[in-house]
Amino acid sequence: MLRLRRVDPTAALWSDRATYDDRLIFHTRPWLRFVAEAQGASPVLAVVEDGRDTVGHFTGLVSRRFGLRILGSPMAGWTTSYMGFLLQPGISRRAALEALTPFAFDDLGCAHVEIRDRHLTPGDLDGLALRWDTAPTAVISLTPTEDELFAAMTSACRRNIRKAGKSGIVIEEASPDDPSFAAEFYDQLRDVFAKQNLVPTYSIDRVRSLMSCLGPSGNLLLLRARDTTGRCVATAVLPWHHRTMYFWGGASYRADQLSRPNEALIWHALRWARTRSLTEFDFVGGNAYKAKYGTTDVPVPWARRSRSPLVARLRDTAKQGFALKQRATARLIRAR
Repeated sequence: MLRLRRVDPTAALWSDRATYDDRLIFHTRPWLRFVAEAQGASPVLAVVEDGRDTVGHFTGLVSRRFGLRILGSPMAGWTTSYMGFLLQPGISRRAALEALTPFAFDDLGCAHVEIRDRHLTPGDLDGLALRWDTAPTAVISLTPTEDELFAAMTSACRRNIRKAGKSGIVIEEASPDDPSFAAEFYDQLRDVFAKQNLVPTYSIDRVRSLMSCLGPSGNLLLLRARDTTGRCVATAVLPWHHRTMYFWGGASYRADQLSRPNEALIWHALRWARTRSLTEFDFVGGNAYKAKYGTTDVPVPWARRSRSPLVARLRDTAKQGFALKQRATARLIRAR
């Protein structure tokens, strides 16, 4: 049987974690710093042990909700979709998941735990007394040639990319030190949410924190789309690490979408990632509009367990309350 043991974040530990082939940017020190800063949470690092042997690592953060300790790996709303385990080849993810509950409840004293591991499958969860939701993500393999990537998109998407070029849309890379980028992205994000009579689910400080924490690592691509007047009409935030680029966020002004800056941004990102020998582009979530880029859906279940039914109800109530608050805030803004 496997067990989890909490450890200190030493240099040797980080070095060992960097040797695992299933590592993601969400397991790195800069990313944990970002989530901890944005959520007021405390990072939790643990080794996965099989007897006396270390066979993997676990990544999470502890926060407080309703006065209760919550272990998220991650939690919904943290704008980080995966964490979970790093495991040596041949080590069962199901067995590691079985070891997570006693670690969360007994060792850490938490009342609730959630996990979304990029390599967990629905079959790994069967019979483990976990509640879980199917949460697929859309990915694009970057191993084909550039021409093959372009051909795999729908004809409408290819036309839109060509139209962006004919409309004079120019894509440029922004520096993480550029203070204007966060403001541009967030202003466009407000316009995106306004289309659905909503407001953004996080503040501009979340964007600034991401830029400041990941910028020094060099693993953050920030893109702007400018029109013929030089005005920024769309933006994209794209962390990357190991072999994968992730779509953390994108936004554009509704009035400028006919010039197709969004498709141009994604096409630029795909080509940029290929030049860095990345092999996968992950949209970090599923959505019908992403299929036009030639994506493949990959199931990544989001699992959770509470110490008691009351805690489970509190979690679900909090989620519903957040959605109601978001809609109410949007109505107040429109009323003004």
